Amino acid sequence: GGGIPGDLLIVIEEIEDEQLKRDGNNVVYDLYVSFVDAALGGSMEVPTIDGKVRIKIDPGTQSGKILRLRGKGIKDINGYGKGDQLIHVNVWTPKKLSKEETEMLEKLRASENFAPAPGKGEKGFFEKIKEFF
Repeated sequence: GGGIPGDLLIVIEEIEDEQLKRDGNNVVYDLYVSFVDAALGGSMEVPTIDGKVRIKIDPGTQSGKILRLRGKGIKDINGYGKGDQLIHVNVWTPKKLSKEETEMLEKLRASENFAPAPGKGEKGFFEKIKEFF
């Protein structure tokens, strides 16, 4: 329409989300689970850029475990697929316990099953990160 030919510049501003952090095309979310949920497993709702989804927490999930939701990240600027959503699991430990809770935990402490004993098959945090990427 009659205007002078030239370039069209479009500026896109990304608004930071309080819960989801961007890492390239991946989205990172810190999930806090109770000791009980980490030990027994279950399902939890987590936010994604497309809305909430329910994920499974396996029994015995350790703090530091990274879960991956494939294709739930940000679309590549060149249109070549989408990134993933990485969920960092953090096991929350209560700071104050009632007398009954303390007594229950003291009983659990006596069990060998509750003593930390990483086996040779378990990988440390940095090995998991190297393997992940």
